[in-house]
Amino acid sequence: MNSGKSARHEIRIGNWRGPTPSLALGYTQANLVVLPRRYAFDFFLFCQRNPKSCPILDVCENGDYNPILTAPTADIRRDIPKYRIYREGHLEKEVDDILEYWSKDMVSFLLGCSFTFENALLKAGIPVRHIEENKNVPMYITNIECIPAGIFNGPMVVSMRPIPRGLVNKAIEITSKFPKVHGAPIHFSNPEDIGISNINEPDFGDAVTIKTGEVPVFWACGVTPQAAIMRIKPEIVITHAPGHMFITDIKDEELMGI
Repeated sequence: MNSGKSARHEIRIGNWRGPTPSLALGYTQANLVVLPRRYAFDFFLFCQRNPKSCPILDVCENGDYNPILTAPTADIRRDIPKYRIYREGHLEKEVDDILEYWSKDMVSFLLGCSFTFENALLKAGIPVRHIEENKNVPMYITNIECIPAGIFNGPMVVSMRPIPRGLVNKAIEITSKFPKVHGAPIHFSNPEDIGISNINEPDFGDAVTIKTGEVPVFWACGVTPQAAIMRIKPEIVITHAPGHMFITDIKDEELMGI
């Protein structure tokens, strides 16, 4: 799977159903939010007001499922390993495709994902623990409230990567070059400062090993809309399952400094 297109093909035919951080390294990954058209403007405004958590990469107009800016041959209804169906704010089920839930009223948003900058971290010799341990990245609901917009409000969700103490500044420098995929971390060191009481019990994803001499570093995460959805309870919203991303045709370096 040496390209976004080849990775999507393997996902579409059912050969890959797991988390995607190790797939098509060097190609930008994205979070998905699909919702009825009447909520689209409020959600767009929510993203504009909270760009660290919700950086918009592409928007498909109502009924369209080919993201023309990021992967024009893709089908966002089938090209993600696992989707979540939320009804009235509650997770109803996880599914392999969303064909039966699709309607011409749906508007789709692709948001930047921090998996995108992990290749740059690896190239700089900075470990990425969830890839080493073949796990999903740990994600946590924080006590940081997003700026509300229309019906949308909720807490920021963050992803965490343990970084050796002497490499934290280097990790900050590298990831700050990727503002469209969350950019620099929002916090490091003491998790309780942002409302995380137990680092070993993430709200989404898997716990990973934090070794002696390492510091937990937290980046804003595109799962933030799912926390808002659980709070505001729209009748239906479709998202990716955490860690199971849409892989675009965009190379990571194309987003540097944007």
